[in-house]
Amino acid sequence: MRDADIGVRDLILEIGAGDGRLTVELAQRAGRVIAVELDPLLVGRLRTRFRRVGNVEIVHGDIRAVALPAEPFRAFGNIPFGLTNAVLRRLLDDPSGPVAALDLIVQYGAARKRAQPWPSTVLGLVWLPWWELTLSRRFPRTAFDPPPSVDAALLRAERRSTPLLDAGEREAFERLVRHAFERPTWPVARALRGVVPPSTWKRFARERGIPVASTPRELDVWDWAALYPMLQLGSITSRRAVPRRSRPRTAGTTPTRP
Repeated sequence: MRDADIGVRDLILEIGAGDGRLTVELAQRAGRVIAVELDPLLVGRLRTRFRRVGNVEIVHGDIRAVALPAEPFRAFGNIPFGLTNAVLRRLLDDPSGPVAALDLIVQYGAARKRAQPWPSTVLGLVWLPWWELTLSRRFPRTAFDPPPSVDAALLRAERRSTPLLDAGEREAFERLVRHAFERPTWPVARALRGVVPPSTWKRFARERGIPVASTPRELDVWDWAALYPMLQLGSITSRRAVPRRSRPRTAGTTPTRP
């Protein structure tokens, strides 16, 4: 909690408030807390406990379906491990949405997979042009009561100060990535045949210092963001066609390997 740097102007969305233990600490630091809980019995207890706390609102519902705040907010919570991807998609899929950052306790393996820059995964590539994901702390299973079957970790997502792509490119970029990963063991040049001309791919690979036979997983998000403006995206026929981009998003801002 100390590392989160919560301020009095922050709006916090707490996911899975439970008995309100974290809610108390959040309310002491944040300007306002919206605590979401699915269990109706716990909701009743929370409303009783916080009925005189003016900056706490208790919401009964499923985080996958409840309305999110329209104003910028930060998300906190210890979420059920089985809901990790669904919750992350709800919060991170829209790069132009109101989420400012999130700190979620998730399964350790899931946090490690999401935070790693390489090898790439579909979901990682879908989020990483706009978000920096880090595994900031590991929690052994014995730290919980009752203990889960595996260790947990704190997964943090913060907006990039300079996005690798414009927010308006989000949908087309995901379709491109999913198209390439339909054959994840194929070389990119083969997986994207008809989308990237062979000569373009060879020149790109040489300039990026990557093998010509690289597979989709072997390109990191900076590679994919740099390749994206060069592709003939209208050639993707397995899903709804995407208009071809005529030029990079901004001159001089083509992402390079860090």
